[in-house]
Amino acid sequence: MIILTALWLGILTSISPCPLATNIAAVSFLSKRIAHPKTVFFSGIFYTIGRMLAYAILGFLIVKSALSVPLTANFLQKYMNRVLGPALIVTGLFLLDILKFNIPGLTISEKHQNKLVGSGIFGACILGFIFALSFCPVSAALFFGSLIPLALNHEYGLSLPLIYGVGTGIPVLVFAIGVALGITSLSRWFHKMVKLEIYARKITGVIFVAIGIYYISAYIVGAF
Repeated sequence: MIILTALWLGILTSISPCPLATNIAAVSFLSKRIAHPKTVFFSGIFYTIGRMLAYAILGFLIVKSALSVPLTANFLQKYMNRVLGPALIVTGLFLLDILKFNIPGLTISEKHQNKLVGSGIFGACILGFIFALSFCPVSAALFFGSLIPLALNHEYGLSLPLIYGVGTGIPVLVFAIGVALGITSLSRWFHKMVKLEIYARKITGVIFVAIGIYYISAYIVGAF
């Protein structure tokens, strides 16, 4: 269940406005080489691998550093369930657009994007890595507010950022597979994902708030 949750958080991130824009940009660059389906296919795979590596490395560093400090590890072991409730509620409020904030993120010019895509599969991998670290409020809330607390609270937590990264690269991977199979109409479908994102984000936001309230009632209120 926890693996599916991490995968869903990644998918939801991939169709959120900012990550969706970067994924559309990646699709646009990859589709310029649509005359070479195999190239698009492997570029899509390595783009996804780049995203996976970015989240896996970042998640590993955060989780490992937190658990390696005895004081922090003891605190998390004792109070993580109490922290998880408020964290899920805050994340849910971001998904519902009730809370908003702006954060700086990595940017890369179109010229350099074209250069990376033109350099082959390893360039696509680097592009995916950079795009993954271009956090926006929603993706930051999902990664830092939901995924990391879950990873800190689970015995297989170090694998969750990797699964999350797979989810964030699925749209581009689907497009790459579609091109390899000759389904070029997928590019139009990709641009229709915004409507799906709105409903998926709202539903997930409500679920997160509900689960957060449960955790607060069970581990904070119930502790008194």
